[in-house]
Amino acid sequence: MAISSSGVRRAIDPRLRLISGPGCPVCVTAQEDIDLAIELARVPGVTITTFGDMVRMPGSDSSLEQEAAKGADVRIVYSPLDAAKLAQSSPLRSVVFLGVGFETTIPTVAAAVKIARAAKVDSFSVLPLFKTMPQALRMIAAAPQVKVDAFILPGHVSTIIGSRPYEFLAREFHKPCCIVGFELLDLLQGIGMLLEQLGQATSRKPQATSKSVPAADVSIQYRRSVTASGNRTAQALIREVFRPCNAVWRGLGLIPDSGLEFSPGYARFDARTRFKVKARPARKIKGCRCGDVLLGAITPPDCRMFARVCTPEQPLGPCMVSSEGACAAYYKYER
Repeated sequence: MAISSSGVRRAIDPRLRLISGPGCPVCVTAQEDIDLAIELARVPGVTITTFGDMVRMPGSDSSLEQEAAKGADVRIVYSPLDAAKLAQSSPLRSVVFLGVGFETTIPTVAAAVKIARAAKVDSFSVLPLFKTMPQALRMIAAAPQVKVDAFILPGHVSTIIGSRPYEFLAREFHKPCCIVGFELLDLLQGIGMLLEQLGQATSRKPQATSKSVPAADVSIQYRRSVTASGNRTAQALIREVFRPCNAVWRGLGLIPDSGLEFSPGYARFDARTRFKVKARPARKIKGCRCGDVLLGAITPPDCRMFARVCTPEQPLGPCMVSSEGACAAYYKYER
């Protein structure tokens, strides 16, 4: 969204292509997980609390917005702590917070769960749909259909996890990387830092006795917020409340250890086990290529539905629904 709104993509040399990846947590949420959230909203006595983008997210046969119109109790909150407070004030209802987010959001959810446990708020639970970034980047770097030369790494996620978890991209895949902020000068400087790395790699002459290995590094442009080690307090909070698990990403499929589930000490706050709700097999949205956009295989205008059938007013897929989605960014700024 920052790249589209700033006009950077249109201003730079056309030989340099900036493509979107899985940077929107709502967009990468699998169809079956959205359907599961909708099924939970249909359970009598359950209040669904969520951030705003999830309400309009299309499921296989409905959405949370449509369920609310039919009488379901669906509420938009600004933080998971708001959901925990609602549960404390409404003990006769079961309040479920939809745990959608990357490492940026996860510590706040973990904190809300800890507060709920300390206050003995038994009516509060979380549907854990979290995603963690490093393993998804590994899959993209290894994908043969995606020819990525360098990575602009996520600034907000990196404030939590630091730069070290990305070092495998440089070490194993020899891909230059830079953690970049969101202001115009951040973007320009970050792109410049990546081009310097690429230039150094191409200027190196092959050794006579060995294969040339391109120079690659994980640079930090966003130094006012990001360090190599990240926020260790937030990391410890995540490790206490959650543990890694496999997760299904829209467009990327099942990625090992790229999600989080509750650790045994907090398992009673897991809405999946508390309500035993199962969604029906997900129905693929015909014509929507959101998954290819998230993988970086196409840009939004390459989808035949973009700006014709699929618009922010009538979205087919999550990339057009979310305010952080690539399709929404292109629609608003780059048509």
